[in-house]
Amino acid sequence: MERMRRLRSSQRMRTLVQENRLSADEFIYPIFIAEGKGIKEPVPSMPGIFQWSVDTLPEILDQVLESGVRALLVFGVPAHKDPEGSEAYNEHGVTQEGIRFIKKYAPELLVIADVCLCEYTSHGHCGLVRDGIILNDETLPLLARASVTLARAGADMIAPSDMMDGRVAVIRQALDGAGFINTPVMAYSAKFASVYYSPFRDAAHSAPAFGDRRTYQMDPPNGKEALRECLADIEEGADIVIVKPALAYLDVVKDVSQTVRVPVCTYNVSGEYAMVKAAAAKGWIDERRVVLENLISMKRAGADMIITYHALDAAGWLRQQQGKD
Repeated sequence: MERMRRLRSSQRMRTLVQENRLSADEFIYPIFIAEGKGIKEPVPSMPGIFQWSVDTLPEILDQVLESGVRALLVFGVPAHKDPEGSEAYNEHGVTQEGIRFIKKYAPELLVIADVCLCEYTSHGHCGLVRDGIILNDETLPLLARASVTLARAGADMIAPSDMMDGRVAVIRQALDGAGFINTPVMAYSAKFASVYYSPFRDAAHSAPAFGDRRTYQMDPPNGKEALRECLADIEEGADIVIVKPALAYLDVVKDVSQTVRVPVCTYNVSGEYAMVKAAAAKGWIDERRVVLENLISMKRAGADMIITYHALDAAGWLRQQQGKD
């Protein structure tokens, strides 16, 4: 008889043969920087997550440094929005100023700048709009301008999340032309039109004013198309590809990780976070165990890194776990 249980007999034994491990080094923590002063505004649908103004950032940056997490994904929440999303590519916009502050206050942190127009447009869409149609090619130069301003502000990596066709090539060309040949692009390549994003739109004030994003974000039933998207972005110059969301798309994470030859990231999105928090608040689940199980499922599927709002808590739990071992 083959006795598989022999290698499960104790925690020491299970740790010895463990196939996948989590590390704070692989977590990316999203933060929201709001224009103004003295802002620490809780996001109602995401317990424990806040909007921060630049002057209040030290509080959360100190927490990040203490946790051992070393990478941030930065989103901006501007005071002014217009149809062109002009604050996205303002050299002194809230996101650019936030990045400058972070790089001065905590230079050891890797800062990844999300690039999209949705937080900055009055209509809430990720591209320019004409007669109710989201314009692809006309949007690309604005994404390129935003990427260059963010790199100038000190961003270590550019992460376009808009899902416009061809944007990676245009951004790569713009970065290279501005002298940022060593600034990598982490593309939201397989970004699905998901209801799991709802709490994020609460945090970033980015809900579309009309319609939805299904003409540019991916259709959830499609898996093979996700591979096409990732391969196309890599061909255009993406250094890392993202699959988003994570939990309902672990099959896509697996397929992508087995196909591409660049690092694969997955985004444990706001709705996934909010559901765990809500169930934990009711006492229906053990939050720590559920979070760590969710995160290890993403690693097992093939993710090399994970964007997650649980990053700081998870890093602390992993330290405690290591201490017990």
